[in-house]
Amino acid sequence: MKLQDTGLTAQEIKDKASQYMIETYERFDFVAETAKDMYMYDTDGTAYLDFYAGIAVNSAGNCNEKVVKAVQEQCADLMQTFNYPYTIPQALLAEKICTTIGMDKIFYQNSGAEANEAMIKMARKYGVEKYGAHKYNIVTAKMSFHGRTFGAMSATGQPDNACQIGFGDMTPGFAYAEYNNLESFQAAVTDNTIGIMVEPVQGEGGVHPATKEFLVGLRRFCDEKGILLLLDEVQSGWCRTGAVMSYMNYGIKPDIVSMAKAMGGGMPIGAICATKEVAKAFSMGSHGTTFGGHPVCCAAALAEIDELLTRDCAKNAREMGDYFCEKLNTLPHVKEVRHQGLFIGVEFDERIKGIDVKHGCLERKLLITAIGAHIIRMVPPLILTAADCDKAFRIIEDTVKSLL
Repeated sequence: MKLQDTGLTAQEIKDKASQYMIETYERFDFVAETAKDMYMYDTDGTAYLDFYAGIAVNSAGNCNEKVVKAVQEQCADLMQTFNYPYTIPQALLAEKICTTIGMDKIFYQNSGAEANEAMIKMARKYGVEKYGAHKYNIVTAKMSFHGRTFGAMSATGQPDNACQIGFGDMTPGFAYAEYNNLESFQAAVTDNTIGIMVEPVQGEGGVHPATKEFLVGLRRFCDEKGILLLLDEVQSGWCRTGAVMSYMNYGIKPDIVSMAKAMGGGMPIGAICATKEVAKAFSMGSHGTTFGGHPVCCAAALAEIDELLTRDCAKNAREMGDYFCEKLNTLPHVKEVRHQGLFIGVEFDERIKGIDVKHGCLERKLLITAIGAHIIRMVPPLILTAADCDKAFRIIEDTVKSLL
């Protein structure tokens, strides 16, 4: 929808949002009207270089032509059916995903949080049915983030995070251990533990990739204990980290993996993939969804995944991630640059606040996010070039110098 079609001004749109919407976000002070590839445009046509991509969503570029076409064509054919009839996009996407990432079965959801809820439910049900009524506990990582629904936020290892405060007791059955500390996870596992759930890259925790020793060690430990390894790849999945899925960087496979965000190329879709054995836990009626596997979203996901694979966006993520981060390491007052592919976090010393860098970049027409006190995070579309990296770097550098 274009502003000119409404008869309103941009300020009137912002005023309506403030009046009628429950606001839990710090808004960018512009009305986004259109987007294409590496840029988002406001109602005045001002271009913003997009280095957050809808938070790791628009990986094949904003409004990718093939994704848009797939959505338009599917809308004209079939929009929604519930999950009683078979649908063509759903079946084709299931085959594409499972064969591409080496998993057996898929269950569709609508978002990353829902996917993580499904992963938690599947693991718990598998444990209870196979081992007994008390075998449902899951160990997750401190400083993790798994979503804002009750099970997912209970799995999140951040008790002081605003997403957990004020909601009463969390869902029982979770324990927490230090990320990248194999011994800490081993110590947290009890006779009632059915699984270990981690992100291969902690995003909201500050962009911390798992070490190979840690993730390979978790896989080996889970095998030894007969428990499940659950990987949350909602943000890291689909070429973001230099491999199709981040776990491929480590040479391992999970028992269940969650995904969303980049999977749909801008349409709301999530999923879990599991081994045949573990997938049996979801029997008739044990889990369901009205919109999960929506034909339009599945058609979009098919086009998006095809674009990511055909254009070898994983390779570009590796190459551009290394190139960009080498430049970022030269910024004033940088404490550490952490990345896996184009999943990037820059931590400054105490003299530079991440939120100030975020706001300064916005003024200079670069979109990034900030985490914690001194960290900025960037998850740009995976089609970016060295020229895009150079432009973003100059803006960040100029912003940081202006704060000194």
